[in-house]
Amino acid sequence: MQRRRFLQLTGLSTAALFFNQAHSGAPSATLHYPANIALLKNGSWLPLASSAGGSRWTLDDLTVDLLHTQEGMRISLHAPSTPLEKIRLSWPWSFPATAITLGDAWERSYGDLSWDKVTAARKAPWYLLVNDGRQTHGFGVRTGAAAFCYWQATTGSLDLVLDTHSGGMGVLLSDRVLHAAEIVTIQSTPGETPFATDHRFCKYMCLHPRLPQKPVYGINDWYFAYGNNSRDLILRTTKMMADLVPATDNRPFSVIDDGWETDDFMKPNAKFGDMTAVAAEIKKLGMRPGLWTRALLSRSAEKPANLIQRPGADGKERYLDPTIPENLHRIGETFALYHRWGYEMVKHDYSTYDALGRWGSGMMDDLTVADWHFNDRSRTNAEIFLTLYRTIREAAQSMYLIGCNTVSHLSAGFFELNRIGDDTSGHEWARTVKMGVNTLGFRLPQHNAFYAVDGDCVGLTTQIPWEKNKQWMQLLAGSGAPLFISAQTEATGPEQRAFIKKCFARAAAPQPIGQPLDWMTNPHPAEWLLDGEKVHFDW
Repeated sequence: MQRRRFLQLTGLSTAALFFNQAHSGAPSATLHYPANIALLKNGSWLPLASSAGGSRWTLDDLTVDLLHTQEGMRISLHAPSTPLEKIRLSWPWSFPATAITLGDAWERSYGDLSWDKVTAARKAPWYLLVNDGRQTHGFGVRTGAAAFCYWQATTGSLDLVLDTHSGGMGVLLSDRVLHAAEIVTIQSTPGETPFATDHRFCKYMCLHPRLPQKPVYGINDWYFAYGNNSRDLILRTTKMMADLVPATDNRPFSVIDDGWETDDFMKPNAKFGDMTAVAAEIKKLGMRPGLWTRALLSRSAEKPANLIQRPGADGKERYLDPTIPENLHRIGETFALYHRWGYEMVKHDYSTYDALGRWGSGMMDDLTVADWHFNDRSRTNAEIFLTLYRTIREAAQSMYLIGCNTVSHLSAGFFELNRIGDDTSGHEWARTVKMGVNTLGFRLPQHNAFYAVDGDCVGLTTQIPWEKNKQWMQLLAGSGAPLFISAQTEATGPEQRAFIKKCFARAAAPQPIGQPLDWMTNPHPAEWLLDGEKVHFDW
């Protein structure tokens, strides 16, 4: 308590509690070891004993080793016989009661991101930003971690929890050492805005992003067709929108969404026929062909041994177990086929839900239901996703990949684009504001740091007032992030066509990342800085 009082009286940075020497604007290599580490076992947190000056912690056969790196702290786990569910690291906490925090999301966000007061009930997946009124501090883990990691802040402590489940049971490492995560931290520099600190921290967490060569924009049929699509509809819409493309060598994409496939994602239905021919027709019309798929959904006649077996499924689920080599091989062959068909982008969807049985919004207590595991229980859920994403990446070859319902921190470095929020809408404007505006406002700092962030489409239909959709289109086009439009023919008159043409020209060229100016007080930011210009939106 005296130390905390000293810091408050002297005005030293809160980061001094975590570092021997706090470096403004850069992490320190001397991150303090945690004060406590605990293991979750059978519903109870069991404390580990510290040794080696705090760098080694043990309980029975579990060893947690902490290693200072040049830029942070690496966490390694060894437990030959103990099933590892969760490991919790705790540090002293002394941020003032007026401090506000911002966390991330496991996969997509669900209209629920905001700056808020410190509360133990709020878990922050992957990283946590804290603004104490003077500085912004960031606490996170590097992308590609081998555990699902979340932060919790209270008035008394800062906790980092490593979720090392395999399915819904503790992972069995045997003799393997798991390099679970690397902690990295950051502080704002004098005069730096919280948004700029957030963006800089995202770049620091992901050292090797895989980014598009040029800005991505184009069209997608989902928000006016909702699966009721066909070859003729796709080509008709592509032609209509291709007429609005600027004179540029950066051509837009025409993405065919759900509705083209049979129950086998390697076989098109009769509405589409030869998918190679469809891709060729899209190219002739001046756009680059894209395709939607669902990597883990199996064929209806799949043998049960290949499927995930979850409690309570009652045989209704048919999702491929991604730890079975045969399944990974088939998934790779599917993406390689799309490449041979001539598609230049693939949007792959649902893999988080299909693997774990929950949306990200339902994962705050546990990632999945208890008492089940994948075929291979020796790998954590995070490692299983990394292997799946690596398989897809290698098979996709030169195709761009958009992850949708993919784990954000594990997608970075594999996919050029990531759908960062739940679905917008061609029916409900309020849903577009909740899912689109919120997610873009709070995850735009990840743009061109983890991947290109896809805030989802403009659902341009007769059911949404044009004066509302026009604003959403303007924000996407001016944000520097990808712009995708789902344009119903009946809703695309002369005024809409002229504005689409203007927005396509803007989205086709590189731009500064847009910044929400009121995001610390407004969960649906209305004041924005777009390419140096302040813009107000009336959502």
